[in-house]
Amino acid sequence: MYILKHGIKKDPVRRWALPDRIFFGYGACHILAGVFLRQPPLPGFYAERIIPAEGFSGGHAYVTNGIITFDFHGYSSRENLLAHHCKGWAGRSPGWHCSLERVDFDLLDTAALNQRKMLGPDQYLQDVRPRAQNFIDRIDHHTAAERAFKTVFWKGCRPDGSTIGHWVDGRA
Repeated sequence: MYILKHGIKKDPVRRWALPDRIFFGYGACHILAGVFLRQPPLPGFYAERIIPAEGFSGGHAYVTNGIITFDFHGYSSRENLLAHHCKGWAGRSPGWHCSLERVDFDLLDTAALNQRKMLGPDQYLQDVRPRAQNFIDRIDHHTAAERAFKTVFWKGCRPDGSTIGHWVDGRA
């Protein structure tokens, strides 16, 4: 797990200078998710948030269709994203735990974000929406989503979330 140097998130110039993956992984993940949902490259996705328990850091927003996710890592299985995130924060902060929430507000609305202690897209050094769109545009979404689906143990899963098969271990 990458750890930002102290003070970077509070310094707009240093924060803006971060490489895209770090920038969108540490403080602007909600903007990436919001831009994704404005013109989704794949159907059936919605936003979720990992909300750390009171007194802990480690929140994260991403988009998912319930099976795979998209965030600053690209596409991965939802299970893998949650396990990786939780393991990283729990290893760094003993007692760390969280809840999951389906996002029911506009991830690009500054007032809604500020209510939840997140920056709006116009509160970074520059408008972050074009940067997020450029990040999204560099990805071959269909190929990357197919690759993520191959890591899921659901036989016959399609990128749109529909199924044509059964659980590999025999569950219905």
